[in-house]
This record gives sequence, C-alpha cells and structure tokens, in this order.
Amino acid sequence: MTIGEPWLNITIFGAFVAVTLVIVLRASRNNKTAADYYAAGRSFTGPQNGTAIAGDYLSAASFLGICGAIAVNGYDGFLYSIGFLVAWLVALLLVAELLRNTGKFTMADVLSFRLEERPVRMAAATATLAVCFFYLLAQMAGAGGLVSLLLGINDKVGQSVVIVVVGALMILYVLIGGMKGTTWVQIIKAALLIVGAATMTVWVLAIYGFNFSDLLGAAAANSDAAVLAPGVQYGLSDLSRLDFLSLALALVLGTAGLPHVLMRFYTVPTAKEARKSVVWAIWAIGIFYLFTLVLGYGAGALIGKETILAAPGGVNSAAPLLAFELGGSVLLGIISAVAFATILAVVAGLTITAATSFAHDVYANVIKKGKVEPNGEVRVARITVVVIGLLSIVGGIGVQGQNVAFLVALAFAVAASANLPTILYSLFWKRFSTRGALWSMYGGLGSALLLIIFSPVMSGAETSIIKSVDFSLYPLSNPGIISIPLGFLLGWLGSIVGKNTEDVAKAEEMDVRSLTGLGAEKATKH
Repeated sequence: MTIGEPWLNITIFGAFVAVTLVIVLRASRNNKTAADYYAAGRSFTGPQNGTAIAGDYLSAASFLGICGAIAVNGYDGFLYSIGFLVAWLVALLLVAELLRNTGKFTMADVLSFRLEERPVRMAAATATLAVCFFYLLAQMAGAGGLVSLLLGINDKVGQSVVIVVVGALMILYVLIGGMKGTTWVQIIKAALLIVGAATMTVWVLAIYGFNFSDLLGAAAANSDAAVLAPGVQYGLSDLSRLDFLSLALALVLGTAGLPHVLMRFYTVPTAKEARKSVVWAIWAIGIFYLFTLVLGYGAGALIGKETILAAPGGVNSAAPLLAFELGGSVLLGIISAVAFATILAVVAGLTITAATSFAHDVYANVIKKGKVEPNGEVRVARITVVVIGLLSIVGGIGVQGQNVAFLVALAFAVAASANLPTILYSLFWKRFSTRGALWSMYGGLGSALLLIIFSPVMSGAETSIIKSVDFSLYPLSNPGIISIPLGFLLGWLGSIVGKNTEDVAKAEEMDVRSLTGLGAEKATKH
C-alpha cells in the first residue's frame, strides 16, 4: 500500500533536512567550550527555550502514536494526551526553577552537589542512558513506520534501511551542532508541527460544520461505537484498569525525571527564564494535545479503524492517512516532513543528553576526576554520540511495529522510577544520603527494567516484541505502579538505615541556592 507520491514526500523531507543542516552548521560556529556544546552557551530566552522544550517533548509518540491511539481506542487513547500534559505541572511546580539554580549541565550535577560525587554520578549517568535509550527506540520505530507508509515499503528490510538513514542524520546533527544546533532544529520543528496540526484540525472541523458532536458521531459510525466510551483499551478487566493506573503514574511523574527535558533548563541564563520557558511550553503542548483529539477522531471518521490498522506502520499511520484524505499528496508530503522533523529533532535532543551525561558525569568527573583537558570532554561526547546512534539504530530495528506512544510510556516509567525520587529527595529532604540516592536510582531502574523484560511487552502476547516465546511473569504492560513507589521507598530506607555521613551545611547551602539562586551563576560559569 502506497499513498501519495513517494518522490514528492522525499523532496519535501529533503528540503527540510537541507535547510536545518545549514542552520546547524551556522549554529556550530560558536561551539568552543563545554558550556557551548552542552548548554548552547545559556543563550536562549524563556520563550525560545519553551518552544524548544515543546519541540523536544512533542515527539513521534505525540503526533503519530496518540492520533493513532485515539482513532483506534477513542477515549482511552486520549488518556495519553492528558497524562503527558498534566505532567508539566509537576515539572513546573517542583523541579524546573530549583534545578536551574543548582546545576550546571546534567541532573547529576544537582545530586552530586551535596552527596558523594563519584558513585552518584555513575548511578545518574546509568539511569539517564537507560531512559534515553528507551525513548530513542520509540522514535526509531515511528520513523520506520512512517517511511514504510510513504514509500510503500512493506518488508522489514526496507524499514530497517530507513531507520539506519534516520539514525545517520541524527548523528550528523548532534556531532556538528551540539545543543545550540539541536535547539534551533527543535524550535523550527515545534512551529511547523503546531501549524500543521492546527491546519488539519480546522480542516476536519470544517468538514463537519465545526460541530464536534457530528465528528464524534461519524467516528462512531465509521469505526466503532465503543470509541466514544471509556474502556476500549483499559476498562475491559480489573487487570487492564490496574495497567491504566500504572500508565497514568508513569506519564504524570515521568516528565519531571526525563533527562533530555531537565537538560533544557540549563540553556537559559536565569531561573526566571527557566520558569518562563516551562509556562510557554505548557501552552504550546496543551494546545497541540487538543488538536490530537480532533485529528484522532477525524482519522476514525474519515479513514476508519480497520484501514488504519491494515496500513504499513499500523496505528502510527492514522495522521499521515488523514493528511492524504484531506489534502492529497501535497498535504501528506508536508505533514510527513513535519513528522520526520519531529523524529529528527527529538532523537537529536535525546542523543546529546545521553552523550553529555556520559562525557561530563562519567568521563570528566569519575574517570578523570575533574582533571580533563580543555577539549577532551567534548571530544568524548562526540564519540559517545556515534555509539549511542548505532545502538539506537539496532534497537529501533528490533521494535518495528510497536505503538510509539506505548514505547515512550515505558521511558517515562523508567524516568519516574530511577530519577524523580532522587531529584525530589535531594531538593527537599536534608537527611537524604548517598546510600539513599544509590538505592533509589539503581533499585528504581533495576525494578522497572526487570518488570518490562518479564511483562507482556517482551513476550507472551500478540503485540509482544518477541512473539515466539512466553517468559512473561508480570501481568501489566507498564511497570510504574510497582517501580515508582519502590524508588521512593528505597530512597527513604537507604537514608534512614545506618549512619548518615552527609554534610549538613552542604544540604542547607543547596536549599538556599535552589530557592533563591544565590551562587547559581558562579556554579554555571564552567
């Protein structure tokens, strides 16, 4: 099945890649120090950074995965949008400004301020790399599904080639542009995505006389009446309701622990701009998620559930199919280029975050103990970019066909289990100890990974990654309901057990700095 004109789709996408590569090359001219490469020289304003955050956050899961989930599962699919958006309140109220006041480049900078540096940095880097890897898998799966639809590539070999090309482009963007180039790609992509989604939303509503009830009625008639009621995906049994609770916990708490989102707070000059950037991002993201409701039900009404599921890319093809139905090959080409831009921008952000974490936390501060040559850290970061890119290509080939929104939910669960407890305890609890941080990060990360490995995600179900065997022991698809409370419990337990040797004065200094910003500028001049 091929929709549209493959040559037109590729031409529009190629034009986007060419324009953004020129921008990345221009931005890379100022990459002279680690602060330039990692944090764009802290040169972005709140609105610019907020738009980039929206560009980083509105991934293939938001555009392709959620539109498809709403088209197929209706109300239950929209729960992803609600969870992803509400999560920003946690990030705004508890994390953004405090992190900007206390850190330099990474989450580990904050944690190691008052805890033992080397073990905490190792644990934080391990958790960061795990979250970024899961997130990268989702974007790669989205890329493979999208291009297979546009070019009519139905075999896995062809889709695998597409994933290799996307991975190579991602490596190129990050190697050349660093955080500044990546940020500009994200700003452009966010604007294109929101304008494209708004255009399609107005178009769909116009077809039904701007009467949302008529749209819902058409979706129910063409797909399944059940899409208007809760329970299509998560209300069928007590087990599926538990699965939804687990998903909701992961989505709402995961954002404040996502390393590539947290790192964006360091690209602005002050904590005030960090707070402003989160408010700006909430508006952009909230408006976009309202569009997904119309686009999802529009795809259900105009395309139909069965046609969507039968298309290459499956549930992820709903938005491109809707674009073709509305505006033919031209609109499809534009929307597909925007979706590609989405994938490229997000994978670039994830890759530079993972590379920064390894180079800054592991290489510079653990292996070299802070005694690193001027350009050594950035050189190691660039080598890490290539390694991470290659690993994500291999992983992306392995998870083809999975719903990208679902895969991203797993990354959120890992982030909420391994990172969030440690960040909150470190910012708000003076008795929190190094032992508590290590127990929390390794325990939360390990339990989340183990539960995913032995869940229906990996084996034992028709939608599993490995279909031929069944070694599933944990019945839920998302580990959050167990691994997130466990991460908080282990952090508390590790801190109250045994003798606490942490420096109380350091904890008090961090408290003052996080709330007032005193000393923050000195800390960030690196």
